[in-house]
Amino acid sequence: MQEQTQPTFPPGLAARVELTVTDADTAQAVGSGDVPVLGTPRVLALAEAATVAATATSLPAGMTTVGVRVELDHRAATPVGRTVRAQARLATVDGRRLLFEVSVTDGGEIVADGRVERLLVDRQRFVDRATRSA
Repeated sequence: MQEQTQPTFPPGLAARVELTVTDADTAQAVGSGDVPVLGTPRVLALAEAATVAATATSLPAGMTTVGVRVELDHRAATPVGRTVRAQARLATVDGRRLLFEVSVTDGGEIVADGRVERLLVDRQRFVDRATRSA
């Protein structure tokens, strides 16, 4: 069996993604509350999207990353119509584990911040294991 070389992800690797908040993104819509502001699950999804974007161009064929741990403080409410930006920066690489520092902002205000840990995996092997146990 041929051994696959692990890609090198330099700490500092970063990406940013944006979301203009719609009614579908609110806590009411996603079931995480009863207020018409950006829901925490959508904040988390946006932060994770930034981590995925940070490594997307560096992944070798057949590899992907999966989320394994999240620490997120949702600090401020964001109303419908505002645009939030999620920034992810790779802080630490430990073998296949990638630890990102993430922040979500609305203009100059911090909406959320925290850390997202992802694990580098073989995409097909991961899917095969998941469907075998289903």
